[in-house]
Amino acid sequence: MVNIQSPWRNDFPALSKTMSGQPLAFLDSGASAQKPSAVIDAMDAVLRGGYSNIHRGLYEISQNLTQSFEDVRKKVAQFIGAPSDKNIVFTRNSTEGINLVAQCWGRENLSHGDEVIITEMEHHANIVPWKILEDQFGITVKVVPVTSDGILDLDAFKAMLSDKTKLIGVVEISNALGTINSITEIVQTARAYNADIKILVDGSQGVVHRRVNVVDIDADFYVFTGHKLYAPSGIGVLYGKYDLLDAMPPYQGGGDMIERVSFKSGITYREAPFKFEAGTPAIVEVIGLGAAIDYLSAIGMDKISAYETELATYAQKVLGEIDGLTLYGPKDISQKAGIFSFTMEGAHPSDIGMILDQCGVAVRCGHHCAMPLMESMGIDATARASLGMYNNQDDVDSLVHGLKKVQQLFIG
Repeated sequence: MVNIQSPWRNDFPALSKTMSGQPLAFLDSGASAQKPSAVIDAMDAVLRGGYSNIHRGLYEISQNLTQSFEDVRKKVAQFIGAPSDKNIVFTRNSTEGINLVAQCWGRENLSHGDEVIITEMEHHANIVPWKILEDQFGITVKVVPVTSDGILDLDAFKAMLSDKTKLIGVVEISNALGTINSITEIVQTARAYNADIKILVDGSQGVVHRRVNVVDIDADFYVFTGHKLYAPSGIGVLYGKYDLLDAMPPYQGGGDMIERVSFKSGITYREAPFKFEAGTPAIVEVIGLGAAIDYLSAIGMDKISAYETELATYAQKVLGEIDGLTLYGPKDISQKAGIFSFTMEGAHPSDIGMILDQCGVAVRCGHHCAMPLMESMGIDATARASLGMYNNQDDVDSLVHGLKKVQQLFIG
């Protein structure tokens, strides 16, 4: 008999609690993941044992924390295969990383009539910044449609390329459907058409579920956020090719991003990545991100990915056996991560979420910041169960049990 159990579950203290009097089945990691003790302890150690500001103090604890902070930049670079820590900009999240690219690269390099291609399955974070530039500068935002199977229409994408195409923004793994996009094919197609087209990849889900190498992808920009990667909120990463970062103007102004400020002789800025990090950074959160990367690296992303695929295969099977339940996204598990969006006959997603809460099962209900995708599918919302490295077969079974309860209450 199948019995899929995570060897890492006990590393996450929050999962020992109950919800609505039931053992917690946390299936909302696609929104924010739980944190392992290693991350909690690392952040606690900073706050208890030597907190200070960084890049400023000449005293020991400031110097030590500055070194620890910059060591995380090196860890991030190694984790995603970046050539150097100079490619790594710390942001608040993926959203800020994309907005930084839109404002710093976009304003300098896009003008009226230029085209940006994004996809129908993008998170709002990779839609709104480009639509703002469309309103402000008259660029054209083109949208690659999604097929009925939840896969990008790459033929339509190829037909959209033109001599006006300047940037392609694409999500690596859809947060709403779990679709794993063919990033390599998209990049190679764009490069073959015009080597000057820039590629921005939203890796918010991608970096969580599989090993990433930005050099192999050949992305010009790659963003991800800490709170989905078992790290705290308030910290994200923008990777950029250094020549692009070096040529881009600052995003915000303030302390720590300047070389000199003078009312008489003007302002000079530090080199990238520091010119994009104005003000006191999220020091403790960066340390937490470093601890999360250490934790994941010690296990191995390939090992985590293999486990999640095994559990996702089981989940796909048992969810598909529930009468009246419609799953959205690819049916082939090799084309998707462990993210399952669904609706049920006779029950609104919010009703599903409330009944599951009573069963101790935490899922997300709504449009998942992907309203255009929902519109294309002809629905307003779905319920979404998203798996993490700590989930067990028991969690999936609890979900199925809860959904059968929904079925009894709303379908009969």
